[in-house]
This record gives sequence, C-alpha cells and structure tokens, in this order.
Amino acid sequence: MNLNRKLNMGMVGGGPGAFIGDVHRKASRMDGGIELVAGAFDINPRKSKQQGRELMLPSKRVYRTYEEMIDKELKLPDGERIDFVSITTPNNWHFPIAKDFLEAGFHIMCEKPMTFNVAEAKQLKKLVKKSRKVFGLMHNYTGYPMVKLARDLVRGGEIGKIRKIVVQYPQGWLATALEKTGQQQAAWRTDPKQSGGAGCMGDIGTHAENLSEYITGLKITHLCADLSIFVKGRRLDDDGNCLLRFNNGARGVLHVSQISIGEENGLAIWIYGEEKSLEWHQEHPNYLYVKVPDGPVQVWRRGNDYVAAASAAAGRATRLPFGHPEAFFEAFANVYCNFADTVRARMTRTKADPLAKDFPNVDDGLRGMLFIETVLASTKSQRKWTAFKKA
Repeated sequence: MNLNRKLNMGMVGGGPGAFIGDVHRKASRMDGGIELVAGAFDINPRKSKQQGRELMLPSKRVYRTYEEMIDKELKLPDGERIDFVSITTPNNWHFPIAKDFLEAGFHIMCEKPMTFNVAEAKQLKKLVKKSRKVFGLMHNYTGYPMVKLARDLVRGGEIGKIRKIVVQYPQGWLATALEKTGQQQAAWRTDPKQSGGAGCMGDIGTHAENLSEYITGLKITHLCADLSIFVKGRRLDDDGNCLLRFNNGARGVLHVSQISIGEENGLAIWIYGEEKSLEWHQEHPNYLYVKVPDGPVQVWRRGNDYVAAASAAAGRATRLPFGHPEAFFEAFANVYCNFADTVRARMTRTKADPLAKDFPNVDDGLRGMLFIETVLASTKSQRKWTAFKKA
C-alpha cells in the first residue's frame, strides 16, 4: 500500500505573536511531504481565526477550540482530515491536547517539555502505547547532522570510554523582568501555572539533558542541583547549575541560564573520552571538533562525503553541499522528516527505515520530566546527591 499524497498536518497553538509555532510550520513543509491544513491556533477564537487568515487556510478548517477541531476533522473523509497534530502551546496544555488527539486516533508531534509534570508524562506514555500512534517530541537539536555524527562516533567507540560530559545552554534574554512588559514568550515561560515547576531548567535545561544522553547513550543516575532566581519578583528559576553522574561512572556538569547578559543561544557540549574528545556548538553547528592527546584538532565539516561515510544518519540529515550552512530550521525539518516517514510506514503498515526512527519520542519526554523533578528535589535538598527519579 502506497500513500501517494502529503501528510495532512493540524496545529494547536502557534497563534499571533508565537515564536515556536511559526518555526514548526516552516520546518514541516521544507521537504514537501507535509501540508498544514487545519488549526486551532489560539485560546482566543478571534486570534485563531486571524492566524488562519494569515496562513490562507479555509475558514472552515480554522477552529475556535481544539475540541471542535477533533470533532469536525473526524467527520471528514480519510485523506482529507488531518493525519497528525503539532502541539505548540504552553506546557500546561500539552497533556490534555495530546491525550484527546491520541484517543481520537491521530498521531502527535509535541513541543518540549512534554507535559506539565511527571504524573502526566507517565500517563501519556501509557496512552501512546495503547493507541499505537506515532508520538514525536521536538528536541530539535537532535536533528543537526553534526550532532548525529557525534553520536555515531561516540557510540562506535571512536573516543573510548566516556569520562566526563560538560553541557551548557546560556541565554541572556530574561536578564530583566521582561515578563512584566507584556512580552508573550517571557510571560508564559515565567508563569508556574503555564510552565510548570521549573523555568529556565525546564525550558532549556531539558535540551541540555537530552543532548547529553542522545549523543552518549548514557543515562544520568544522580545529580546535585542549584537553581536560582536572580530577577526580583520572578517566580521560576532563571539560572541553574548541576553536577551529574552517569551510569558508566562518568561525571558531568550541566549549566543553563537565561540571565547571562550577552549570551544568545549558546548551547554547547564537550564529551571527554579515554582516547579523544568531541566538541560541538549550536551557534556554529556545521562543525564538530575532535581532539586527540598528541595531534592537531580535527574539524569535521558538514556536507562532506566523509561525514556521511562515518554516519548514515548525518548523511540523511544533510541537504546542502559543504560550505552552504544548514542550521535551526533544517534541524527542525529533520525531526519532522523522520517523524513523517515513520507515520507513513505506520499508516501503510510497512516497516519504517531504521534511520527514520531517529527522532525523540515519548520515552525521551518522560526522561525530561523526570530530570526536571529530580533537579527540583535536589535544589531543595540538603543532601549532596539526589538519585534520578525512576519511571
């Protein structure tokens, strides 16, 4: 059975003034296999309709609520109704929306962190398993070709046994009380009723945690965390530091910040093995640095044949020849491409290419929520080490 059409995508969230929803929309259509056909874009029905007009969608496919979207999409014939929904709302809405769409029979792409708390994450994992639907989680940094190369080099034993992992994610955009100016992105991210128990650590700390485990294949077993609120009147952390222990005996340092003035989006990781080390920077994503004890630094550059030869996943994730930079949108698109190919396989009852299954899923989402809960417990504890919460 072939699926000779684009996948029909719906979206919940991503209304006027939203940042990440627009990124999802642009990235999802990059490879030509997905088309946005419907949405409930804002909790305010008027704004949802406004966004629909800006996207030139038929008014009948722009809904006042996500519940209305489910009801009316199910009444459309197969091939016309949406095949999956992208959830790009604040965190507190992720679980109820995902739950209702899964139970209605739709596949899911969800922003991170996956849910509001661990209890919801555990329940969502059960729902995904029961539904047999494809669930993708948008940890977009796993979509970079050089991150995939780093993973395949590390897991192939290129750097030897891992001793230490250092991962950072400094930003400076919340160095002042931006949320009090009415700035939409700052407002919900600093609101515990919408963001959850963590601010900075939930927003970008989960990216750092996910990146460290994705590349190395290791799991954090214990951590020692210190969260801070530097901006007066803010209710959630805007800076955080963690010492880490991994399941192979490796040690780690994870620090994230949204009050580091002058920093933009400085996600970076250093992985130190017994034989070599690796270094990757999100702001210079087309380069992976490999360091040896007694020789010059090797610079692996995206788009070259030797990258694809070392990592089929990196080759699959590369669109342009060397010297033509690929970055943020393309990384999002790579997650969407793999997710969409897996959805097509599920819909046609065929076996998905193993490389297509390379995208974050509900297990990664639960892992992220357990990380947040462990960090919150550790920062309140007087003990030096807190064991990573168990699923």
